[in-house]
Amino acid sequence: MKILPASANDAVAIAAIWNPIIRDTTVTFNDVEKSVAVIAALINNRRATGHEFLIAIKDGTLLGFATYGQFRSGVGYAHTKEHTVILADNAQGKGVGQALITALESHAKQNDVHSMIAGVSDENSTAIAFHKELGYEQVGHIPQAGRKFGRWLGVVLLQKIL
Repeated sequence: MKILPASANDAVAIAAIWNPIIRDTTVTFNDVEKSVAVIAALINNRRATGHEFLIAIKDGTLLGFATYGQFRSGVGYAHTKEHTVILADNAQGKGVGQALITALESHAKQNDVHSMIAGVSDENSTAIAFHKELGYEQVGHIPQAGRKFGRWLGVVLLQKIL
């Protein structure tokens, strides 16, 4: 498996992994699928702002991606970032997520990031456990923070000081 910087050319494969998660799960509260053009623009924007967008590839197949961006607006938050890690179903539990987040954190450290935040659906116990195993601490829980599938969902905030 290789961890590589994503390019706009990867947007089709990223959409194929991300959109079913958007459409069918509460992993993300967003319910609007992402077009290839939107994903390509996100990749380019992350690079332009000094952030990263990484992909995991094995035998020519995209296994997942990880990216980070600004946690909140304002200069006081410049050293705190929020990340996203999304894996294909067949990549779960095989070290892909750990490899992606490790590479993402390395990039962040090199770019003067002090703190990384994960905002995880409180229904996603696997992702909460994943982050805790990697040294993230739960620092908050916001009940009924979002809405999807006609019901309220909470978000768990986890933080790692890099």
